[in-house]
Amino acid sequence: MQRTKISVLLRTEPTGTEVLVKGWVKAFRNNQFIALNDGSTANNIQIVVSENTDPELIKRIKFGAAIGVQGTLLESQGKGQRVEIAASNITIYGDVNLEEYPLQPKKQSLEFLREHAHLRFRTNTFAAVFRVRHALAFAIHQFFNERGFFYIHTPIITASDAEGAGEMFRVTTLDPKNPPLDEQGNVDYKQDFFGKTTNLTVSGQLEGELAATALGDIYTFGPTFRAENSNTTRHLAEFWMIEPEVAFADLNDNMNLAEDMLRYVITYALEHCADDLKILEERLLEEEKSKPQDQRSEMSLTEKLRFVTENNFERLTYTEAIDILKNSNPNKKGKFQYPIEGWGVDLQSEHERYLVEKHFKKPVILTNYPAAIKAFYMRLDEGAEPGKETVSAMDILFPGIGEIVGGSQREERYDVLLQKMQAMHIPEAELSWYLDTRRFGSCPHAGFGLGFERLILFVTGMTNIRDVIAFPRYPGSAEF
Repeated sequence: MQRTKISVLLRTEPTGTEVLVKGWVKAFRNNQFIALNDGSTANNIQIVVSENTDPELIKRIKFGAAIGVQGTLLESQGKGQRVEIAASNITIYGDVNLEEYPLQPKKQSLEFLREHAHLRFRTNTFAAVFRVRHALAFAIHQFFNERGFFYIHTPIITASDAEGAGEMFRVTTLDPKNPPLDEQGNVDYKQDFFGKTTNLTVSGQLEGELAATALGDIYTFGPTFRAENSNTTRHLAEFWMIEPEVAFADLNDNMNLAEDMLRYVITYALEHCADDLKILEERLLEEEKSKPQDQRSEMSLTEKLRFVTENNFERLTYTEAIDILKNSNPNKKGKFQYPIEGWGVDLQSEHERYLVEKHFKKPVILTNYPAAIKAFYMRLDEGAEPGKETVSAMDILFPGIGEIVGGSQREERYDVLLQKMQAMHIPEAELSWYLDTRRFGSCPHAGFGLGFERLILFVTGMTNIRDVIAFPRYPGSAEF
């Protein structure tokens, strides 16, 4: 008989037909009722064990055991469930020794589960997180496909540093104990596999721009890497990025696209992941109870998501935001950890959250940042007063998390881009191919980057970014 997934059976009318399900035992009550889950849904199906079942087999039905059940799908006699299966045959595929099994049928801390990341998928919380992650990935591809974008796979190994920060992982096949040296005594990377220094990419943006100048509208969705020695709850060494690039688009087009995308994918999660979001919302409510009253969130998880989907995003310039923050009560009373003293400072998460949660009470898009604190490829605004040059950049700010999207109109003018690269000491020779796009048929274009794990953090209500990626990579840890 062919196996049927539990998610399908829970939507099926009780017909008295024979079915076969396979999954893992979540609970076994009174040696009669099994709660079985196969990962296809947050919900379990109840299995009613026959009184004639072999007692030795019943002893093996333990929490975590993998079993198969053949039986009759019936209307449930219990509360809170519509169907159940009267078992006629039970097969044990994998036993569990509960004395050794790290996952016990009780609440376990996220820190403990992080140490057992190879098993944490089996918990209700993490199963929900990764079903939501799948749904969000699907929604992103669907969003861009519906709008005629082309999905481009940009390289993971690169010879350029898109961000100019230098925090990159080296890729080499040279012997670390005896590398070839040049005449100056430096490692001779001309003898390496690629004939030059190469690294793991921090962004697919620059290569994405190349495709956009021919295909029009493209997006990338792939892994990126940052060798930043940071152990915060918001940083990973390996993470995924969504990066669209759009030809003939300006900053306003960019903001519209990003706002539409975020509203689309979060609405998709609300509509398709209700059961998982309920589990995650209940987990978050329990977590909030352990916090001091003044540190608790004013919104539930679902309210926070609807805060985004049901509000238009407030748009204002960095300069306007600085004026608001400078004159705010938290700044005047010294409650900001990083006081706002004047124009030109880089905003911190506390400032971003104040604008979203206290001042505007809606998502915010900040634009036109100081050129000095932004990347070389962002378009220099025209008409700015000397010393206050700005670029056509934009950041989208969400409640509880601060910045979730960063982007800009790209600098399409060859002379201006070259001057900015020289001022920032970015080698022209390394990016000659990028400059070529400004020499041959250049056009206005724009794009942004969305850190996928940052999005999942927001949608699931998890508080540590290491809990929304299957196997987190961070300083000192590359387990599994």
